[in-house]
Amino acid sequence: MSVAEARVNEDIEAVMRDMAGAAREAVRALAVAPSEAKANALRAAADALRTDNAALLDANARDLEEARRRELGGAMLDRLALDPRRIEAMANGLDEIAALPDPVGDVMAEWMRPNGLRIARVRVPLGVIGIIYESRPNVTADAGALCLKAGNAAILRGGSESFHSSRAILTALRHGLARAKLPEAAIQLVPTRDRAAVGAMLKMAELIDIIVPRGGKSLIERVRRESRIPVIAHLEGICHTYVDGEADLDTARKVVLNAKMRRTGVCGATETLLIDRRIAARAVAPILEDLAAAGCEIRGDAATRALFPAALVATEADWTTEYLEAIISVRVVDGVDGAIEHINRFGSHHTDAIVTCDGAVAERFLDRVDSAIVLHNASTQFADGGEFGMGAEIGISTGRLHARGPVGVEQLTTFKYVVRGDGQVRP
Repeated sequence: MSVAEARVNEDIEAVMRDMAGAAREAVRALAVAPSEAKANALRAAADALRTDNAALLDANARDLEEARRRELGGAMLDRLALDPRRIEAMANGLDEIAALPDPVGDVMAEWMRPNGLRIARVRVPLGVIGIIYESRPNVTADAGALCLKAGNAAILRGGSESFHSSRAILTALRHGLARAKLPEAAIQLVPTRDRAAVGAMLKMAELIDIIVPRGGKSLIERVRRESRIPVIAHLEGICHTYVDGEADLDTARKVVLNAKMRRTGVCGATETLLIDRRIAARAVAPILEDLAAAGCEIRGDAATRALFPAALVATEADWTTEYLEAIISVRVVDGVDGAIEHINRFGSHHTDAIVTCDGAVAERFLDRVDSAIVLHNASTQFADGGEFGMGAEIGISTGRLHARGPVGVEQLTTFKYVVRGDGQVRP
């Protein structure tokens, strides 16, 4: 622990209150900041990430060294690790967010009343957003940029695992703010790894408008339990791919392999594979052989193991486990209705996909699966704000209020009603 961090820990409540107060002041400036100023800040930050590539890699190496000493798992190390390609992707994400239309001031609807009042519903920033997340340092860039684009101030509390990497990313974001003459407090990073900082944030309802937690089940549960502030929750990703009896087998093999193995540590990775009993005899073996060849451990129900004896026994707990590594649970089900029943019972309402050539069956699945994202003939790994054209995302909201699915720029705004008259009074 550094001397500076130790000093922060002496009075975390006061430090957090000062940060939130500064963020509240910054919001007033951001609410009226020109679109071009926000875009320029993000482009300058992207340039700084590219220019200071070596400094960021050095900071990330410190985080990785500490993570290995703590014997963190392979999935966590993968999410934590940065390389030149991932840094460039992060910088590109900032450029893409800069190029998005500015949602602030957008007129969502307008109408005239019989009495001559003109009413408009107009997008405005949410305000001060506290974002609590784990391990992935790129969230620091994505969250800070999205909040800024939508005119919000961000207080970021990254995972202790990515402490040094996030500070280096913040340096680039602050460089962009300075270049655009925007308040430095628009994007702040909690300067301590002490978990008491999270508790302090969750109490500040008078200064912080929204909390966005992004992480494991224990983090989400803690935030929901302790927060006095409205929460946009990103729950675990227990994602499914269902291979229907009318699926093209080559398409199914390609989609399932990508959905599980492209990156096993992301929330959109498929964790459970469901296969229609009608196609099981000819589909189970080739699909699971592809996964096994790629290094995936397979846990199956009795019907699956009868067709693929190398599979381990799946327990009831497997149907509700987010592995975030090269493990998949497999179940043979009775058609699309069996798949829908399984997903709605065991899933986390995150992302689920069907592979089929039958359009009517696909629509039944898309209509009846109660998840934030549903896909037809596509990998669950597309559950990503960047892939949706949002530039990036803060997370995938699995709730129903305010935002659902990828939380991008538009989802970080609310609205107000602007009413214009010429002297009307109510009788």
